[in-house]
Formats: sequence, C-alpha cells, structure tokens
Amino acid sequence: MSEGDSALTLSDVDQACLAEIEGLAAGGGAAIDALIARLAEPSWAVRRAVIAGLVHLGDLALEPLCQVLQAQRGDEARLAAAVDALAASPGDVESALLHLLDRRAERSSALLCDLAVILGRRKSASASAVLAELVGHGDDNVSVAAIEALGRIGGAGAVEPLIAAVESGRFFRVFPAIDVLGRSGDPRAVPALRALLDDPLCVLEAVRALGNAGEDRTLASVLTSTEDDQVRAAAVALTELSTRREERVGVDRATPAAVREVLLDPALAPRLRSVMVAADPAERSALCRLLGWGGGEAAVEALLALLDQGLQNTEVTAALANLGASAEPRIRRAVLEGDAARRVLLIPLLHGRITALRELRLCLTDPDPAVRAVSATALGTAGDPAVVPELFQLLGDEDAGVSQAASGAIQSLGSVRTEALALAAARSPNARVRRAALRIISYLGYPNGLDLLIDATHDGDPRIRDVGIQGLAFSDDPRSLEALLGAAAHPSPSARAAAMRALGHTAKGAPAVVACLQRGIVDPDAWVRYYACQAVGKVGGEIPVDAVVALLDDEAGQVRVAAIEALARLGTEGAVAALHHAAVSTDPDLARAALLGLGSLQRKDALPLIEQALRSSDRATRMVALGAASAIQAPEVLELLRDAAATDVDEDVRRAAIGHLAARSGPGATRTLISLLAEPRVRPDVIDALAQLGKGRRPALLSALETADDTIAPLLVRVLVRAADPVQALEAALASSEPPGRRAALAALAALAAPRCRPALERAFTHDHDPEVRRIAAVALGR
Repeated sequence: MSEGDSALTLSDVDQACLAEIEGLAAGGGAAIDALIARLAEPSWAVRRAVIAGLVHLGDLALEPLCQVLQAQRGDEARLAAAVDALAASPGDVESALLHLLDRRAERSSALLCDLAVILGRRKSASASAVLAELVGHGDDNVSVAAIEALGRIGGAGAVEPLIAAVESGRFFRVFPAIDVLGRSGDPRAVPALRALLDDPLCVLEAVRALGNAGEDRTLASVLTSTEDDQVRAAAVALTELSTRREERVGVDRATPAAVREVLLDPALAPRLRSVMVAADPAERSALCRLLGWGGGEAAVEALLALLDQGLQNTEVTAALANLGASAEPRIRRAVLEGDAARRVLLIPLLHGRITALRELRLCLTDPDPAVRAVSATALGTAGDPAVVPELFQLLGDEDAGVSQAASGAIQSLGSVRTEALALAAARSPNARVRRAALRIISYLGYPNGLDLLIDATHDGDPRIRDVGIQGLAFSDDPRSLEALLGAAAHPSPSARAAAMRALGHTAKGAPAVVACLQRGIVDPDAWVRYYACQAVGKVGGEIPVDAVVALLDDEAGQVRVAAIEALARLGTEGAVAALHHAAVSTDPDLARAALLGLGSLQRKDALPLIEQALRSSDRATRMVALGAASAIQAPEVLELLRDAAATDVDEDVRRAAIGHLAARSGPGATRTLISLLAEPRVRPDVIDALAQLGKGRRPALLSALETADDTIAPLLVRVLVRAADPVQALEAALASSEPPGRRAALAALAALAAPRCRPALERAFTHDHDPEVRRIAAVALGR
C-alpha cells in the first residue's frame, strides 16, 4: 500500500493510534500490558499493529497472551488477535502451549480449539502426539481443530487417530479427517478411505483423498460407478494425480496404465462421454485425457463424438494424438465424413502416416483452402513421392498459404519426377507457379534449371527476378557468378540488393566478387550497402578494413550494424579495435552488435564490457550481452550466466541465460545448472536444460544426488527419468544415494510402472533401512 492509499484508508484517529502503538512497541517489556489492553481495538489496522508489536516482543509477551486465552474469553476480537500473535511469535510458544495442554482435561473446549489452531499454524511437530489425543476428544469442535492442525503439520504419527475419526461415523469429524488422511501418504489410511466409497455422503471427498494418496487403481475402478458425479470426480482426481507425479518425478505411466485396464470394457468409453454433458471445463478436460489414455475403438468414437459437439477441440485432438496408431483408421474415416472444420482439426493427426495417403490426396481438392493447406503439409511428411505431381498442381492455388504448403511438401519429398515437373512449372504463364518452381529448382540444386534461373534475373516481374537472383547463389557454375555480377549493376536497387545478398554465398575472396562488394558498400541505396556489408564479412578478400569502419557512421542504422558484423568476421586487429570503440557507443544497436562481434571472436578482453552490459537497465542489451558471453570459453562466463539466470528481473533474460548454459558441455556447466535448482522461479527451465543428457550430464547428476536434500533430489530424478534408459539411471541412484535421493528414485520407478522396476521396489521394501523408502515401496507394491 502506498502512502497515498494509506492516507485515504485510515482516519486521523487511526493514524494517531498507530503512532502511539509504534511508540509502545519500542518501549520493550514495560509496554506489554498496554499493548495487551489494546488487542480488542475496533479498527482492524490498529489491531494488526498491536499484534505486530506483541510479536516483536517475542518471549516477553507469551505469558500475557496465554492469560488472554485462559481468562479473557469474552471478546472474540481480542481472542482472535491473541491467537494471531501467538501463531506468529518468534518465542518458545510450543513450550508455553504444551504446558497448558498438560492439564487439558481441565481446559474448556474453546481454549483447546484455540491451542490446536495455534500449534497447527506454527506447524509444531513436537505437538503431534498431544494433537493426536485431541482427535478423540468428546467435543467435535476440539476434534476438528486437532485434525486440521495435524493436516498442517503433516507426518504419519497421527494416522491411527485419524482413521478412528473417519470410522467414527460422526459427520463433522469424518470430512476433515478424510482430507488429512489422503495427504498423509501412509498406506494404513487407504483401507479406511476405500471403505468410504460406499458412503454416499463421503464418497466424493474420499475420491479426492484417494487421489492425494496415489491410489490410481482404486480411482480407476470408480470410473465404473453409475453415479455421474463420482465418475467426474474420479477423472479429475486421476489426472491431478498423474500431473503431480509428472511434476515430482518427470514421468507417470502408472496412472494411464490403471485407467487403460478399466477402459478395456468397451461400454465405459461411451459412458465417460455421456457424463460430460453436465461437466464443468476442468472435468471435461480430465475425461478427455482419460479417453486418450484408454485406447481402443470405443475411446476413439467417444472422442470424435465430442469433437462434433465442439467441446474443447484442442484437448480432444490431443487425446486422439495420444492414442497413436490405434486411432488412425477411425480418424481417416472421420476425415472423409466430416466437414471442413473437422478436417482441419484431424488432418494434422495423420502427419507421417503413409497409410493415410488416400484420404489426404482427396482433401487436396477440398473447397476450403485451410483443408488443402494442412493436407499438403501432411503429405509432405508421409514420405511417398508419388503425390508430388498432385502437389505441383497446387503451386498456382489462389490461396498463398496453400501454394506455400505445397511447395514445402515438394521440397521435403523430392522424386525422380520432381525435376521435370519443376522445370516445366518454371515456364508457366502463372507468375505464382513460376516463383514457386524457381524456389524448388534452387533449393534442390537442379543443374538443368540454371538457364531458367539466369533468365529469371531479367524478368519484368521484380519478384520473379529476385527469386532467380537468390537461386543463383547456390550454384557452383561459373555462369551463375557472371549473372550475379551483372545483376549487381542492375538499375533497380532491389535487384542490386538481392545480388549483394547472393554474393555472400559465392566463391570466397574471388577478385571480381571483392571488387563488386567494394562498389556495393558505397552504393546510394542503403539496403544494397547493408547486404554488401554482410557479404564482405562472409567472403573475405582484400577489402580495406578502413572502408568498412567508415560505414559505422552511415546514416542508415541497418548499415552500421552490418558493418559491425563484417568487422567481427574480418577479425583483424584494426577491426577488433573498432569493435571495442563501438561497444561503448551511445547508439544501442551499434553497441549490442559490437558486443556480439567481440564474443564471436572469443575476445576475453571483452568480458568487462559484457559484464557492464549485463547490468544495463535495457532488456535487449542484457539479452545481447548474454549471447556475447556465451560465445567465450572462459570459466568466469559460467558465473556471469548463473547470476543472470538467478537474479535478472526479466523472465526472458533468465531463460536465455539458462539456454546458454544448456548449450555448454562439460561438468562445470552441469554443476552451475544444478546449483540453479535452488531458485524456484527458474526450476522448470533448468530441468529442461539438464535433461540434455547427451552432453554427458549423468555422472554430475548422480554425484549431486548424493548430497541433495528432499527438495532438490526429486528435481534431479526428474532429469534422470528422461534418459534413454531411465530404469538403469534410477537403479544407479538407488545403489549410491543418500535417503533423499533413494526416496525420489524409488518414487520415479513406481511411476514408470515397468516390469523391470519391480525387483528394485521389492529390494527397497525388504532391505532399505530408511522407513520412508520402505513406505514408498509398499505403496507402489500395494502392500
């Protein structure tokens, strides 16, 4: 809240009270009675200030606050304020409250409730045993307060009293106990929760708790219920369980496997579809995902029916894609049977499917251009060059998107007939067809098309002319170079610019090319100078550095940046000196380009400039500085990248720094990435970066797992499960890790649900000395 907001919110009286309370709090223990007396202030803001003052006094305020709880119970506001102060106090509150609880039989139910609330909010593990006894208290309010406190504290120590509460049949105790039991993770809780599935009042809460408990098979069995609300609740619980497993260990095959077993009954998929009628968006999303796990024709039919209803099409198509090849025959029929909107959604699911050629070919003539475009793209991935003639017919399509899709597909497929078809199309009277054909000729490098490309450089259509010039850049025939040099003298600036751009891909250092580029960098047109500068850096040769340095003062910004790029490629001492000077330019584009140039030259002497740029308030400058730093192989670069990843205020900059670390090989970069796992806001990106195991990261990951705590160990395991053989990696972690690492590895093995994992689970259940490891194994084995 700003000062202005505060002034508008608080009255003059309140502001005076706040000043007075601030003075009292500064007075230490002598002010306790005065602060206690003001706990019932009618103004919320003033009351919060009183609480803050008492919290600040710590142990000194404990006894007076406890006296309020015991003896001044006539004012709810005063009691609530005392509870807040005790819950937040840095003092030894636990000892004071446990002392009060020593004589709990003599205490009022209301006081016991307050004590339980405070201990729960403080997550006081030392109070678990006493709270477990209070679960069985004769007053429901005390029991519920104790149950909720245990839920905040966690741990398995109070499972038996909670089970007793669930089995008590006393409604107000059962519901909170169900939730706490589900989150306890204790196998002993599962039978009691399962028993509640037959209780119509508790079944939905029990379903959610079983999801928290990881009971995928039990939840999957609920999908067969005749009650729609139970089916929807089970679907949500199953997908949430799967998401948690994926977030925790990086993979979940156990939950889909449990659902798949139930969906073997062909009547169940239509049933899941029918319960969507009254479902909310989250429930519909969950049910779609379950159908995508299920497989079988019934699941495909159910999903296609949902597509026809227009329900969450993105999630329906994702579920169909998840079904893989098993869904293909029905999808192919659906493509032919459906309208244009349906085809656009389904055709991308047939990418790479050579068995779908018939359907895709038929869709090439669809009246809807979107259908024609997605069909052409899909055919390009199917791998059968027999469709190339049909794709050529689309090059002249009135819709540019269709023409581009057909051209891309032709380039992907190639064929023995493609050359003849392309040569013929390059002579078409249709300008769009000619342009597309010329691009295909240059992309596939057909020598017989050289004359057509050369002729195109003289075409009256500037777009065809520029395509021809660009195509010549990829030909080694001497006539190509001659034609490009001729185009470089064309009256049209766009033709000269295209020629300069193409010359950058030609013979390096050829005298005729160098002479042409020297003329290009002083051309009257800025874009000609720009592309000439770019080409200078690529082809090299005897171009004076001073001529390029002079362009740093060019009136066109793009030319100045291109000059920087050329100097970086030339790399002479004179060029490097010019880059250092440009790196501190007041022109931000020039300075950024110079930093990148120095980085590309591996200039360690540029690191101070890069470090300074990383402190810039300009986001773009920091991004460029990261790129420059990442190009330099020096140990101090790792620290620069780590600092940016951990501390930069901009998310994109943090991600870029992590990306640069991911691109570096070696144990140093891996250790740097692992250290970033301690930063919560960048963890997902760090995990993705570490998952690039091809760079030899596994030894460093296993080493880090040896000393990882219960927060970091699961994150390292999430990386290991992405390995080519995750079971082998996890077994290695089980063999050498400390308990946190073994717990995380075992949870991942359970989530993989592979037969190879069972022996490791059995060994852990039987022999591991860590009780939590044994518990995880017991849950996975169903013991």
